[in-house]
Amino acid sequence: MDDELLDGLDPEQRRAANALLGPVVILAGAGTGKTRALTYRIAHGLRTGTYSPGSVLALTFTTKAAGELRERLRRLGASGAVARTFHSAALQQLSQYWPDVIGGSTPKLVENKSRMIAEVGDAAGLRLGGATLRDLAAEIEWRKTSELGLARYAVAAAERPLPAGLTVEQVVDIQARYEQLKDERRRLDFEDVLLATAGMLDSEPRVLAQVRSQYRFFTVDEYQDVSPLQHRLLELWRGDRTDVCVVGDASQTIYSFTGATSRYLLQFERDFPHAHVVRLERNYRSTPAVLSLANRLMRDRPGALQLRPSSASPEQVPGVAAFADDVAEATAVADAVVRAVDSGTKPEQIAILFRVNEQAVALDAALKERGVAVRQLGTSKFFTLSAVRMVVSALRVQARSHPDESMRKVVADLAREAGWSIRPEDSSLPRESWDALDAIVRFSTELPDSVSLERFSEELSEREDANNELTVSAVVLSTLHSAKGLEWDTVFLVGLSEGLLPINFAKTPDAIDEERRLLYVGITRAQRRLLLSWSRIGSRGQEREPSRFLRELRSGTPRAATTRAH
Repeated sequence: MDDELLDGLDPEQRRAANALLGPVVILAGAGTGKTRALTYRIAHGLRTGTYSPGSVLALTFTTKAAGELRERLRRLGASGAVARTFHSAALQQLSQYWPDVIGGSTPKLVENKSRMIAEVGDAAGLRLGGATLRDLAAEIEWRKTSELGLARYAVAAAERPLPAGLTVEQVVDIQARYEQLKDERRRLDFEDVLLATAGMLDSEPRVLAQVRSQYRFFTVDEYQDVSPLQHRLLELWRGDRTDVCVVGDASQTIYSFTGATSRYLLQFERDFPHAHVVRLERNYRSTPAVLSLANRLMRDRPGALQLRPSSASPEQVPGVAAFADDVAEATAVADAVVRAVDSGTKPEQIAILFRVNEQAVALDAALKERGVAVRQLGTSKFFTLSAVRMVVSALRVQARSHPDESMRKVVADLAREAGWSIRPEDSSLPRESWDALDAIVRFSTELPDSVSLERFSEELSEREDANNELTVSAVVLSTLHSAKGLEWDTVFLVGLSEGLLPINFAKTPDAIDEERRLLYVGITRAQRRLLLSWSRIGSRGQEREPSRFLRELRSGTPRAATTRAH
């Protein structure tokens, strides 16, 4: 049975799945099937009895990733493993032991950090805009995950790009006021959850012993994104045991601004000299030409993997285009999107990636002008749209009273009641809401007839809990950060000029390296078709130069320079 389980893995993935004990590091490049190797390894360990149910803790960084891990493990019959984010695992332990260790109930979580920062900013006589509030929240997160007190942070902040218009002293003062207000209201933010859990385990041997008795085997996905605080928490959970498996790719470290660092991944073999090392470099996503571009960009970088295609396939050489200005670039890209859709590429298989959100404005306008449905990642969440909430809620009611009713008919009827129609132009709903309801209707038609209304309703609820949205038939606009972990048939990488990529505040070698990794992430999102572009004049009339990374790639890329996106 277990050999049969591993039959579908390639040789490298199989080696990873068979390395069940001791320290293991899986160096997994983009598109190499790392989640597959990770989940099959856990399932194999449970099936062979190497792992006992409940003794495995699989850690990752987002609720969506944790939900995907749980779903894949469930399908493999490995529901005995616990898959959680670092924050979720820490909060569960903090809530369990707080009444005994501290007394009383666990403090409530801060629901909106920016709102509280705005409040203390007003008290300090500062009117803080939305972007500044987000930047201040990010600074608080970075300080805490880097385990810096305010005094040490003040020294480090002198070398950091701070929120616009604020001095180091002002940023430190705002953070001090934020901590005071939070304490007065008996609140914890997400970083406090990690800090408080680590502090509790450090100071309470009895609690530490109980936690360590629960989990025996640890797996950490995206290990390149671990912060010093998360690493300390992992070490507390692990103790002197060495049954830990980490999975990561140093070339995809793009969250340093939150405290993430690849150094723990890069030094794993030094920390564990007898570690079992598995390299996953066989890429199942992209064409050879796309992989060649990605490999060239990361050549000789620390921890860089050499991606190789899993098979030869017909391909187009990635194109590079220069345009007069941002509007011309957006217009050409939108025209290329229309041609791609007309040629048979589904809209949801096309993505336009950029460095900062403001770049989306011209692109969104150009696409909508051509009647192209657009979805921007990182904006409205699928399940928070009022039309979706209405349908999902009605489905739950209908499923309770008529669980065996025809799923497809009920879904279509409820969607129509919420404003959906077969064609978007016949609906009074905003396009984003119509696209979402259409995704629900299409999803119902793709499932087998045997799926009951009750099961369909449960599936939507599970997806909502796991932050696993349905696929909307729309072209995706996304920042490079939000695109990580996703893939599309066709990818447009726009705005590849100095000041945008690398971003203008990236001054140090480390910051420039992070920008390089961002471009690498963007390139490796493309399955078949990749087009890169930049414009000579910015939205404020400033002259631009092509990105140093683009110049570097063009010097060794056949047919790299073209006059238009095509």
